[in-house]
Amino acid sequence: MTSTPEILRYAAFTDRPDGGNPAGVVLDASDLSDAQMQRIAAEVDFAETAFVTGRDGDAYRLRYFSPIAEVPFCGHATVATAVALAERSATGALRFATPVGPIEIVTLQGAGGITAAFTSVGTDLAEFEASTLERVLDLLGLDAAALSRSLPPRLAFAGNWHPVLVIDEAGAFDGFAFDPAAVRALMDEQGWPATITVLHPLAQADAAGPLRFEARNLFPVGRITEDPATGSAAASVGGYLRAIGAVAPPARVVIEQGRHVGRPGELVVDIPPTGGITVSGRAVPIPDAVG
Repeated sequence: MTSTPEILRYAAFTDRPDGGNPAGVVLDASDLSDAQMQRIAAEVDFAETAFVTGRDGDAYRLRYFSPIAEVPFCGHATVATAVALAERSATGALRFATPVGPIEIVTLQGAGGITAAFTSVGTDLAEFEASTLERVLDLLGLDAAALSRSLPPRLAFAGNWHPVLVIDEAGAFDGFAFDPAAVRALMDEQGWPATITVLHPLAQADAAGPLRFEARNLFPVGRITEDPATGSAAASVGGYLRAIGAVAPPARVVIEQGRHVGRPGELVVDIPPTGGITVSGRAVPIPDAVG
């Protein structure tokens, strides 16, 4: 009989156990079936749990499960897994073999702990169908006038397809609400495996500093309605900004996320002229007493 594997819990894109996005991590899932991994992810009940299912040469095979289904890629669980591995061996370069392709990740020991930076697969961009965009806006209780004129809505890919909407007005960004079941039904119908990403531009601290956004990422699964910090969405946002010409690469963007669900975190997005987007942040273990 297969023994129960050790299940680690980390908060990613934060230096606080009660901040950022919690992820489950199983470092030895080589003997687990798909059904067992799905059951563990449901029991952990975080947005995703990452499972290391073995090695392909120097690459760790990694799979991701939400409480309801396997997902192709998950950025915050990737960061959490990399930090967990680094804590048990050494910091440096890692390679993950994921369902969307190879992911390069670098861990670095700093004064405040370990930071992990993953580079996504290549990016892509697509137009919304007008009727689909209208349905998304209806579900959020917004009209088209709420959308930014300079940053248009698009579907952005960096491992997962993410609808990206930008709202300039802070009140509309903070105030929209939605029916989780209706949003989940639309996401399943459209084949969107991760989140709907809604951004609000923030003022830069100074003219030389990076662009800053606040994000809300809709992800209705189980008790979760909004994701606290979404690495795959951050990578997609980097690709989106590059593709529409909103940044001049190489560029850095900082995304704040999680305020609306009481788990604030921060994601740093580095955008090169071509290729994958690099997303970095901290991850820390979650003690048993912290949810």
